Amino acid sequence: MANVAKKVSWSGRDPRDDEDERAGETTPLLNGTGPGSAGGARQFTPSSFLRPGQLSNVDLNEDIRELETELPRPYPNEIPHNEKLLSLKYESLDYDNSENQLFLEEERRINHAAFRTVEIKRWVICAMIGILTGLVACFIDIVVENLAGLKYRVVKDSILACSRPPARQEPLDLCPLLLVATRRMLGERAASSWPWCTDIDKFTEKGGLSFSLLLWATLNASVVMVGSVIVAFIEPVAAGSGIPQIKCYLNGVKIPHVVRLKTLVIKVCGVILSVVGGLAVGKEGPMIHSGAVIAAGISQGRSTSLKRDFKIFEYFRRDTEKRDFVSAGAAAGVSAAFGAPVGGVLFSLEEGASFWNQFLTWRIFFASMISTFTLNSVLSVYHGNAWDLSSPGLINFGRFDSEKMGYTIQEIPIFIFMGVVGGILGALFNALNYWLTMFRIRYIHRPCLQVIEAMLVAAVTAAVGFVMIYCSRDCQPIQGSSVAYPLQLFCADGEYNSMATAFFNTPEKSVVNLFHDPPGSYNPMTLGMFTLMYFFLACWTYGLTVSAGVFIPSLLIGAAWGRLFGISLSYLSKGSIWADPGKYALMGAAAQLGGIVRMTLSLTVIMMEATGNVTYGFPIMLVLMTAKIVGDYFVEGLYDMHIQLQSVPFLHWEAPVTSHSLTAREVMSTPVTCLRRIERVGTVVDILSDTSSNHNGFPVVESNPNTTQVAGLRGLILRSQLIVLLKHKVFVERANLNLVQRRLKLKDFRDAYPRFPPIQSIHVSQDERECMIDLSEFMNPSPYTVPQEASLPRVFKLFRALGLRHLVVVNNHNEVVGMVTRKDLARYRLGKEGLEELSLAQT
Repeated sequence: MANVAKKVSWSGRDPRDDEDERAGETTPLLNGTGPGSAGGARQFTPSSFLRPGQLSNVDLNEDIRELETELPRPYPNEIPHNEKLLSLKYESLDYDNSENQLFLEEERRINHAAFRTVEIKRWVICAMIGILTGLVACFIDIVVENLAGLKYRVVKDSILACSRPPARQEPLDLCPLLLVATRRMLGERAASSWPWCTDIDKFTEKGGLSFSLLLWATLNASVVMVGSVIVAFIEPVAAGSGIPQIKCYLNGVKIPHVVRLKTLVIKVCGVILSVVGGLAVGKEGPMIHSGAVIAAGISQGRSTSLKRDFKIFEYFRRDTEKRDFVSAGAAAGVSAAFGAPVGGVLFSLEEGASFWNQFLTWRIFFASMISTFTLNSVLSVYHGNAWDLSSPGLINFGRFDSEKMGYTIQEIPIFIFMGVVGGILGALFNALNYWLTMFRIRYIHRPCLQVIEAMLVAAVTAAVGFVMIYCSRDCQPIQGSSVAYPLQLFCADGEYNSMATAFFNTPEKSVVNLFHDPPGSYNPMTLGMFTLMYFFLACWTYGLTVSAGVFIPSLLIGAAWGRLFGISLSYLSKGSIWADPGKYALMGAAAQLGGIVRMTLSLTVIMMEATGNVTYGFPIMLVLMTAKIVGDYFVEGLYDMHIQLQSVPFLHWEAPVTSHSLTAREVMSTPVTCLRRIERVGTVVDILSDTSSNHNGFPVVESNPNTTQVAGLRGLILRSQLIVLLKHKVFVERANLNLVQRRLKLKDFRDAYPRFPPIQSIHVSQDERECMIDLSEFMNPSPYTVPQEASLPRVFKLFRALGLRHLVVVNNHNEVVGMVTRKDLARYRLGKEGLEELSLAQT
């Protein structure tokens, strides 16, 4: 059997981490291939039927015991990871409604007026999603702005040296710290009477800047440490931007804790601390995850984390409705981040939602519009311009003058070339991050190590920035500049260091400066060094155990090399007016971001809305398409790559193109655990309690209790439904089958959603085990089925288009012969050598 061990994942820390890690490479695979199988291909054997109620999974205990006796179990420093694995720990969401008798009776009772009320509630929820997402974005922006300004002032004060000559010789190494302390305690006037170094050069020669570097690195590392600790030890799923997790959720994969209130709190606090800590990150990406969590919470009308039920929106307590609102929340997050309502809708369509309809489009657009309006209004009041709605998003790229910055036909090949460069650099970024993530999975798998790595990256980022500022002599006049944090350093009076500005500014402001600063504002050497250093810092940073996004770092890298490209063109064309550096900074930013995340349509609209100019719509689209085509030739996009690294059973839009030779008989799981329409309670409890199977859907059949012959399919019932039935004791004694069992309503199932109690928490006495339970009223009598001769692409299309969790495979007599689940389909993919099958691993 193939070997695999537990690896770091989105689902958080498992209390059995130590046990799993000590197991090393002894964790067995389910449906895995043996070492003797050729080419890793699975050997298919004819299925054999089990009697109803019989447990279906292969017993692996014997294999486990053999492995334990053969292999030592030392505590490994390395966790092996195989990318050709599919994890069995991820469950699917129930996007298909179970149309049992309870559901149909409720739907028949609802009249036209009630349906109108439900539709109005949907619009109200979307409005609330937009408002709260906008307010969260405001909170993040205001806190980041104030904390970043405070950090800038502290570090700046430690670097400044007074111009007064010293009255006596003092140890100059203490100059910056004494200056800060004296100004804080005694005020500026008292501080001016203290002896300070005569000038910055003498101050540097005596080693004063070493304390400033230490102060900057310590501040950054301390802030990032707090942000990493709360993520690593409280809610690991809050790490990163959250976009891959939301993509998986909308695809139908249940990622544990991904839309919980605790995740939102850690996400917001974590992204604030990451940005303030000076990491090469942005706060825009996590807004998408934050909006999705807000949507999931509001739409349910309660908080399971706070154990508060507001008794509202109970109709929407199912996965189908929740998915649509999460799509709206993700779009509202994009809208709040970039001030792009249409871009938010298209992002949710292109990157997130797997299922779409016209009514959903309007509601999502409404949520996005409300989100950007809320953010705009609050920030306008905060900045003292209550009636000036000039802050539509967390980042505003500013207005480009279309009259001065148009483009001509001869620039089209230049834009295509920039797209090629963006695709190559994006592929390089993704490839480096891939190997870095593999290293983290193998070696940096403990929370304490993850925190140490985050602190190391923060300190190195500060040190690299400090050294580059120290080495730079790129001085620009302050007059007429819009720089928020000018730092003079080695420059003359009235000038500031542009390299220091690039590192001290928040990444969003640096992007805007690169777009709009006049020609001559940056030295080409400054841009080249900044691009090189920031590229590797951003690549190292993405994947840390901190809440952070990759949108703004990508835009900043692209804007830097794009402006450098524009300066080169201007030099070659001897200052022609069409070679404006700001225009090429915009194209470079689009090319770099498109080369990393591989978005086209939504990113085009986002860039157009954020710049307020449709003139560059065609060039941006051209650049993005080129970058995607070139990048896809080498490696896949960053989000898809991280989904694959976490072994998530993600279903793409289509089945592999070479999979027509496979049929449902070859891909289905078999044999299947079936239940009779009237089943013994003890049998149900035993099936649900068996940890080796852990099935979530059970076909219901009619059969003769005295034979093992399986009869025709009658329906499908879920584990969650059976648990609710057992919890409410919905069964009768065997001798009284004619009695009417306790009546349940759909409200009983909705109240238990989404955290259904485990079977171990439900007590069933020995007498109750002999009772009988009638599943007719609660099972779905019309589950989707396919014949065993159906091709894999046909099964795939039906499964994905309808958002199914279980697809029953039947023979010509309507007898159950197998079950197709998400993992059965996701394990087939198109590799470099054709169609390949992934192994299913209990990781």
